Order: sequence, then C-alpha cells, then structure tokens
Amino acid sequence: MSVYVLVLCLALLQQEGRAVPDRPGCSSPEAVRVAEEALEQINQDRTDGYILSLNRLYDLSHTAEKEKGGSLYKLTIDVMETRCHITSRKPWKQCEVRDIGGVPVYGECEVSAFIGSQVRLQSYSCALREVPATAVVDVCPDCPTADNLNEPVVKETANLSLQRFNEESQLANYFILENITRASSQWVVGPSYFVEFTILETVCSKKTDVSELSNCPPMDCQFAHRGFCVGSHMTDEEQFEIRLPVGKKASSFQKRNPVDVKCEIYEPQAAIVEEQVHAKADSGHTGRQHHNHTHLHPHEHTHSVTPSSDLTVSKPRGSLGTVVDQPAPVRSAPAASSCPGPHRHNLGLDRLKL
Repeated sequence: MSVYVLVLCLALLQQEGRAVPDRPGCSSPEAVRVAEEALEQINQDRTDGYILSLNRLYDLSHTAEKEKGGSLYKLTIDVMETRCHITSRKPWKQCEVRDIGGVPVYGECEVSAFIGSQVRLQSYSCALREVPATAVVDVCPDCPTADNLNEPVVKETANLSLQRFNEESQLANYFILENITRASSQWVVGPSYFVEFTILETVCSKKTDVSELSNCPPMDCQFAHRGFCVGSHMTDEEQFEIRLPVGKKASSFQKRNPVDVKCEIYEPQAAIVEEQVHAKADSGHTGRQHHNHTHLHPHEHTHSVTPSSDLTVSKPRGSLGTVVDQPAPVRSAPAASSCPGPHRHNLGLDRLKL
C-alpha cells in the first residue's frame, strides 16, 4: 500500500510540474499593454473622426505562436471619444475624454494584434455611438445636446467662427472650411451654438482682396496646412445676425451676438519629414541652423525632400480596419478570466454601462 501511495504522489507531482500557466486576464499588465498600444495604432490608422481613448479591456483570447516568436491576442476593448481630432495625430493618452457636457461618444472595438518584440496591430473593427440626449439631460439638465450638422444655424456658426479666425490669425494664408464634425446647442440667456470643424489652407495670402476670398481654392500641395477649430455663437431669442464681410468698417461683432473661436494648425507630414532630413544633414555641422517650417512665413513651393532609407514610409491609413456608427450591441459575458477589467471613465452615466 505504501509503495502505491508513493507512486501516486510522484505522478501527481509530475503532473503539477507540467501544468499550463494561467492565461492572461483583463487585469494582466501584458494584456493591458497590448490593448493600449493597439489602440494607439488604431488611432494612427484612421483618417477621420476623433481620437479614441481606452475605457476598459472587456474580453480577450490569447494564442501562443512559437513558430513566429510571439503571441496572437484577440481583444474586445471599450473606448470613449476624446476632444482631439484625428488630424492632430496626438497620442491618445494626451487627449481629454469628452465629459458629460461635450456630447460624449462611446463604443467598442474588436482588435487582433500580434505581440513579439513589439505590439503589431493586424486588424480592428469599431462601433461607436453618441450617449443619448435623454441620458445626458437626466444627469445634467443644463448641458449642451447634439444638433444636426446640416442645420443652417450650425453652418452659419462655423462660417462666423472661421471668419473671425482668419481676421485675427497671424498666418500667411487664408483658410477655408473643410468639414463640420460636431455641433451642439444650449440655452444660456438665449440660444448658444457650439461647433467643431476642420479647415484647409488656401492659396490666397492675407494680401488678397476681400472681394476675391470666396474664390480661394485649397492649396493642392503636400506642404498645405490643416487645422481643427472649436467655435461658438450666442444669439438672441428672435434672430441670428450675420457679420458684414471682412474689411468693412462695420465688421465688428455685435455685442449681444459674440463669436468665439480657437483653432489648432498642424504641420503637414511632408514638412515634418523634411525637417528630419534637414536635422540629419546638419548633424555634422558645428554651426547648425534650425529649419523652421512654421505657419508665420509665406508659403513657398520650393520645398524638396531628399529620399532617405532611414525614413520610415508608413502604409496607407485606413487599411487595417473600420469605424462605424452603430447602436449598442447585446453583449455576452466575457470568456476570459478576470474580465472585464475596471472602467477608467463612466461620466456618471451608470445606467448606460459605458
């Protein structure tokens, strides 16, 4: 009997030594790192919309691929929209998630990523949606609610905001409206309208006669600048006043209808690459001169980029996945252990289970 017990114990010990380690769950540092880095690559791949921020890791599966020297992760991540537009190309950790007063948007992404020496995004599919206005009003009755982008008052608010930006900016050329990307309204002492929109640099300099501004085409050049603006306009209850054209003596803003605007202008990728080429070329010189491609000088079409094998050529954006507007799905319970992970945001909207 004692010999039998001894053999049994040895067998159990041997089996325990061969036990497969627990698969990573949604709280494991590696899984979280894969989710964070994959989302960064999703944002870099996208061509429109707003930068997404990680809210939580909802579920995952993990398959070791020894022949490839790494592992394949399939993730379900919950995301929230930030205030940063894709045009900015900012890291998502530097962007502020839209709060309850910013017409918040949430969703989920199905992600496939391979992790070897580094995380490499393979594919993604994201579905997003606005938080319903009724849910916002329940928590914050005075918060702005979303407006239709095609409303005349929305378009006029964007045009007035851009007009003010062009008047007050110190940039060399005029900019035109590209797309209105977000609109909302709120009652203050009267209707107040808020818009977000992208803008494009034109070929018309600030010396262009006012009468010719409506015919200014966008600059068709790899060094053309783009921008993202946030504008607002407060109206009275009965009318929406229009500003006179730029250059007219009576063009000051009506005191009861103030217009505010704030824009960020981004350097085009071609200028950034050229700056890198200049920096590399100047690295061996003691009297190095900084080549500045800022927005305060007249735009010239004499830029050139010397090909360099050290410069990374990225694949076309938008080639790895899709982002669509879609109602919230009915979700099954997570299959992985320790899933889902903790929320990073909930905006006080507990009933939506963001």
